[in-house]
Amino acid sequence: MRKYLLILFIVSLQGFSQTDPRIYDMIDAVSVDRIRADITKLAQFGTRHTLSDTISTTRGIGAARRWIKSEFEAISDSCDGCLDVSYQKNLITQGENNRITKDVWVVNVVAIQRGSKYPNRYIIMSGDIDSRVSDPNDYISNSPGANDNASGMAGTMEAARVLSKYKFENSIVYLGLSGEEQGLLGGKGFAEYAQESGWEIIGVLNNDMIGNIKGVNGVISNRDFRIFSEPVPPTETEKERKSRRFYGGEVDGISRQLARYTHKITQLYMPEMNPIMIYRLDRFGRGGHHRPFNDLGYAGIRIMEAHENYTQQHQDIRIENGIEYGDKLKFVDFDYATKLTAVNIITMASLAWSPPAPKQVGIGGIVEPAARMQWDNVEGAKGYKIYWRETTSPTWDHFKYVGNVNKYTLEGIVLDNYFFGVAAIGENGHESLVVFPNQIVRE
Repeated sequence: MRKYLLILFIVSLQGFSQTDPRIYDMIDAVSVDRIRADITKLAQFGTRHTLSDTISTTRGIGAARRWIKSEFEAISDSCDGCLDVSYQKNLITQGENNRITKDVWVVNVVAIQRGSKYPNRYIIMSGDIDSRVSDPNDYISNSPGANDNASGMAGTMEAARVLSKYKFENSIVYLGLSGEEQGLLGGKGFAEYAQESGWEIIGVLNNDMIGNIKGVNGVISNRDFRIFSEPVPPTETEKERKSRRFYGGEVDGISRQLARYTHKITQLYMPEMNPIMIYRLDRFGRGGHHRPFNDLGYAGIRIMEAHENYTQQHQDIRIENGIEYGDKLKFVDFDYATKLTAVNIITMASLAWSPPAPKQVGIGGIVEPAARMQWDNVEGAKGYKIYWRETTSPTWDHFKYVGNVNKYTLEGIVLDNYFFGVAAIGENGHESLVVFPNQIVRE
């Protein structure tokens, strides 16, 4: 059976990467029926607009977030209390922006699965609770938001059901964010909360629209999906900016490494899927809930469908010129949402089982026929891989496993022609994100 196969895949002259059969079990455990049921339930709240009813038990964002919280609590009950479930909220006052027409509590739903070894290191999967129609301030009209973004929220809940069956060294956060359509307010509030709490965030996987396969351009695909990531953090220093000019790294920030990791894990465990890395923070001129985390210097990416249909996003429900508008349940492909949920699950599991990445990575070898690498030792690492790629390649195409050392020279590889990075490998074979060199070795 597939889940018991140990597949060896040779990538460079030395070393290999071995798949973990538990990851295949996770893929098989993702339930299309549960995802369909959750998306349907969320769409049935009528509207989940951030400014909508919070008192009703059947309509509005208040009812939706209470139901999501109850689902996380039920998941926690089934794993002997393995999830810490709570609300995180911020008061947003009228006039803060032109989409806030009255004071409102922006309430996020949080479920934390604590890591056994690194409880203060977090990998976060998020979906948005809220929905909207054509007028962003219309909080009365029906706005089912089946794809945008009940699909991402349902995927986050399903990830909790699957991953709560396992123990991890790092913590995992399953996060329902509000206020996305009113200005990324929930993400901003939670990112600030995490920063104030001293969290070490490994990365944020923002899932925003993972259920549509029929693009407005006529393309239909249930295999393609996009991974958006910014090139470098906006918090980089002037020294770091100047360093990039001479040593490279324009496309090697922490979010880009998270995107590459997701791409690699998908191709390894789900080769039937086609991850497309987009070298952009988000879609042209648009935003998503990973951005507030990026703004504070955290790694964060957006995972979403490849082929959008704009007639089904932010639209009043209507038929106009023969076109059916509105984000209705009928337009969601539940099998596709299940696949993208699995992409998130296997990425998070791999990272949650991995040791921390090296904080300092040095590189040298100027005017030498070699690349000299060194890095700080990482607790829990059994060894390290040096990765390299041609400067025009989007992915890490070569690696060498160098054992449990903190320096190594790649003989015969000219430093000028490649980019390099280092990842830590755990006892279980799972590896950290790749770290691009942040120091120059001159000796």
